[in-house]
Amino acid sequence: MITNNELFHKIYHGDRIPPEEVLHLFSWDLIDLGKAGDMRRRLAYPKEDVGFIMDRIVNFTNICEAACAFCAFHARANLIPSYELTMDDILRKVEELIAVGGTQIMLQGGLHPDYTLRKYIDIVDTVKKRFPKIYLHSFSPAELVHMSRKSALPVDDVVKALKDAGLDSVPGASDLLVDRVRKKVSPKKITVDEWREVIFSLYRNEMKSSATMTYGMGETHEEKIEHLKIIREVQDDTGILQAFIPWSFSPARTRMANMLPATGIDYLKMVAIARIFLDNIIYIQAGWLTEGLKLAQIALTMGANDMGGVLMEEIVVKATGIKTSTHHQELVRIIKNAGKIPVQRDSRYHVIRRFG
Repeated sequence: MITNNELFHKIYHGDRIPPEEVLHLFSWDLIDLGKAGDMRRRLAYPKEDVGFIMDRIVNFTNICEAACAFCAFHARANLIPSYELTMDDILRKVEELIAVGGTQIMLQGGLHPDYTLRKYIDIVDTVKKRFPKIYLHSFSPAELVHMSRKSALPVDDVVKALKDAGLDSVPGASDLLVDRVRKKVSPKKITVDEWREVIFSLYRNEMKSSATMTYGMGETHEEKIEHLKIIREVQDDTGILQAFIPWSFSPARTRMANMLPATGIDYLKMVAIARIFLDNIIYIQAGWLTEGLKLAQIALTMGANDMGGVLMEEIVVKATGIKTSTHHQELVRIIKNAGKIPVQRDSRYHVIRRFG
């Protein structure tokens, strides 16, 4: 068994840390862990820049046959009436984002029982023809598999068709990549192997993605590391994951409301541990939306180096009762007060504007 001192030296030497050794980090003092996370951040990204993007999520429907236990947004949760946006509604929302200097749209709609691939292609094609410069970072691995099943086509064909229509990249919404947990909280969504296959399909089609982590759903520390292990292996093989975004599950107003929510300490440890373990991913986002702006600011000193998007009109997380919101001036202030340099970036992490 490795000692804490030996692990300390491996981390600071820049060595790749195996899963069984990373487990020890959950017992480390938070300040020591944070320092180690920030040191590994400097190895991956020596600059003190912290980026954010001006974006908007457009949830074009909440009718979803997955009905996950951790979701308060789908229509069957009975918290929000069912709805479907018209194409005019979607275009208006894109236009509003562009009017305030936004550059990225995230189209997301869950697993609608009646939507086939044709529906999604029409949305992408219409948006891109009207607004050719907008970047579409849209859908999810679960949605792509849903399109594949509804249209009886291989996932590769689905990805190619969407790319041809104008889709630029796909968020790698991962939930928790542990089938034991997935069978309990989201049995109608994709398996771990299906998630992995979607990422490889995006790779074959020369498209970028990301990876997320929703923890606090009854998983063990070993299962948290199993999730990170899958992401690290996929990134080793593809190199298409631009960012990793961890966030805690909020049980309020879901079918899992009896669970104790994860703490801020849990979140900060997760950021630092992810940074130490995921040595092949440059950007780790601070989860201001779910964790709050103050915790996100602290995360910038523990391994995170991006604030994600301003998320104009985010409504999925708000359905759980969390009502954190922000704007670019506030993100600039928070980043500066963390001792970092705020930059507005595009979807490929190129700097658009620097705030001195």
